[in-house]
Amino acid sequence: MTIKDLKPAEIWSYFYDITQIPRPSKKEEKILAYLLDFAKKHNLKSKQDKAGNILITKEATSGKENVPTVILQSHVDMVCEKNTGVEHDFDNDPIETYIDGDWLKAKGTTLGADNGVGVAAQLAVLASKDIAHGKIEALFTIDEETGLTGAFALEKNFLSGKILLNLDTEEEGEIYIGCAGGKGTRAFFKYKPKETPKNYFWFKVTVKGLKGGHSGSDIDHGLGNANKILNRFLHPFVDEKYKLVLSEIDGGNLHNAIAREAYAIGGVKSKHKETVRVKLNNLIADVQAELKHTDPDVTLTLESTDTPNKVIGAKKVRKLVLAIYACPHGVIGMSKDIPGVVETSTNLASIKMNEKNIIEVGTSQRSLIESSKLDIVNMVSSVFKLAKSDVVNSEGYPGWNPNPDSAVLKVAKDEYKKMYDKFPEVKVIHAGLECGLFLEKYPELDMISIGPTIRNAHSPDEKVEIASVALWWDFFVKLLENMPAQK
Repeated sequence: MTIKDLKPAEIWSYFYDITQIPRPSKKEEKILAYLLDFAKKHNLKSKQDKAGNILITKEATSGKENVPTVILQSHVDMVCEKNTGVEHDFDNDPIETYIDGDWLKAKGTTLGADNGVGVAAQLAVLASKDIAHGKIEALFTIDEETGLTGAFALEKNFLSGKILLNLDTEEEGEIYIGCAGGKGTRAFFKYKPKETPKNYFWFKVTVKGLKGGHSGSDIDHGLGNANKILNRFLHPFVDEKYKLVLSEIDGGNLHNAIAREAYAIGGVKSKHKETVRVKLNNLIADVQAELKHTDPDVTLTLESTDTPNKVIGAKKVRKLVLAIYACPHGVIGMSKDIPGVVETSTNLASIKMNEKNIIEVGTSQRSLIESSKLDIVNMVSSVFKLAKSDVVNSEGYPGWNPNPDSAVLKVAKDEYKKMYDKFPEVKVIHAGLECGLFLEKYPELDMISIGPTIRNAHSPDEKVEIASVALWWDFFVKLLENMPAQK
């Protein structure tokens, strides 16, 4: 059985098409061309703004002319992550999918169900002949994953609808009415390459096997962070007697993903060779015990390496390692207003070296409360400023304040209850959605967010529950069919 055999065929066939089209963030040209061609083939009006966002319009079906226009919204880009050793070019290669029991997965890469399933649902509605609905405005935004660029650039007169269904959440049976705001903090450590010291033991230490995950929706799951674990190993060796130097350090990739893998190539005085191995073995035992319930496949390996040509000096390494150790990661506080919801968090996302002799440490902060978001940004910034690094903060994006009195929420709850004999859970999500930015430009919007069940988004373990797609699709269709007419 393959993705082409799954039901409902109208949504899975479009999702298959989407998996065949490379669509990394900031490189969405191919999927945008596909969408414009789709509109032309189905004789639907389309337009594209300066940023690249596309709006495809479908008129109301017979008898639904007085139903308010509904905006359906998803983002077209996907997170591009792959396991070490997997040969895959995200700029050119299709995603290879397979069925594993109740789930659809990808072979060694992210699946792109975030937010490809939402895009597929929009296309299925636009192409349908048997779904009753009012006028539809299908909005496809660009570059959500690396900067919310499309939502930021959306023009104020681009949309006419007053109801928006965002299709970017990841739990069937739940309706989201709010989300956290976010901001990024990057620290830059400049260094001058030093001559390689003599009589040193050179090694490469690697952290692998972690699940990774979304830095919003998975931040409270107790997952390991490869950057933190790697740094925990390096930390004892910045002591004066070891004089740790590094020639390479690398970990994580994306600001909104929890780091799955990291490595460093370094050296200490040769007489401490056995100490390096002993400390690694001790750390392995500790980390495996700590993560046995949440990340049981974590591994740390150590191997000898050749002597490097140049290194980062011990003093600079000390500042870097101490700053990373001090930098917070994970949940900072839980909401006092909404039980069980993370209020504020921060993610130590990446450590990268560039050709200009700069080490960049990338982090991201989120909070449901604007003042708390700025507070954790200042906390992280202060750590790196104390280490004498240059710190840059991104513009950030606003949260989406919940509206429990939403009219579309009431309709959605009632329809779900009729269909499944239970009310959906109404929630606020800690992950960022584009809805807050839409609300800034269109303050009259009435919005909810719904989606099928997706696990481990932003990692190669991403998967979508097959049965949940059918449940979500049936509910989504019924919601469109039963939107109340304007009074």
